[in-house]
Amino acid sequence: MSDYDAVAEAYDLDNEKSLQNAYYERPATLALAGDVAGRRILDAGCGAGPLFAALRDRGAVVSGIDVSTGMVERARLRLGAAADVRVADIAGPLPFADEEFDDVVASLVLHYLEDWGPALTEFRRVLRTGGRLIASVNHPTAEYIIERMQGRRPDYFAVYSQAGEWPVGDQMVKVTFWNRPLHAMTDAFTAAGFRITRISEPPPAPEARELFPEDYHLLATAPSFLFFVLEAA
Repeated sequence: MSDYDAVAEAYDLDNEKSLQNAYYERPATLALAGDVAGRRILDAGCGAGPLFAALRDRGAVVSGIDVSTGMVERARLRLGAAADVRVADIAGPLPFADEEFDDVVASLVLHYLEDWGPALTEFRRVLRTGGRLIASVNHPTAEYIIERMQGRRPDYFAVYSQAGEWPVGDQMVKVTFWNRPLHAMTDAFTAAGFRITRISEPPPAPEARELFPEDYHLLATAPSFLFFVLEAA
């Protein structure tokens, strides 16, 4: 059972309106995806389906997977019974044929994995040659800066886990992220058969300035996420 199962509804509602998701990560990912009309896209780690819905609204043919049964149930409520949404782990074999997709979108999921290799290998397998992997992850400097501000000196070059709890509605969800330096990310991408075509550190959406005046300044001056566009070589 995923820790997200118990908070799927509350997380979905928060994701719809939060600064980090609705006005920062999701708009940035959609901007990097560009014109997706007619493209076959895998939303890997689709959660409750907001990115799936946005891509579908732009004309893409989308499939989604998530390890959380609760999140997949929320996605089916959002997207309809005919939507191709499945329970599957991005770290395991994917239930799709070779070269089935034009794009894979991995939105804030890779940093849950200690080893990116198996997931990236599967993403490359299900992508056609020349297809794209669009990925967002925790920015490699974000936790480093926080710890330095708190008087600690972490090892930026280490790959290490960080456990914590997030408030979601009136509940808490336990999370474990794996922090890694930028070169470890890029090495993993190239080892799996990808060519890096773009690295992006975008600001939040402009409308967030009025909606979240204090937090907007923080994100506009110190990014939380790092975005990649990669080509399947």
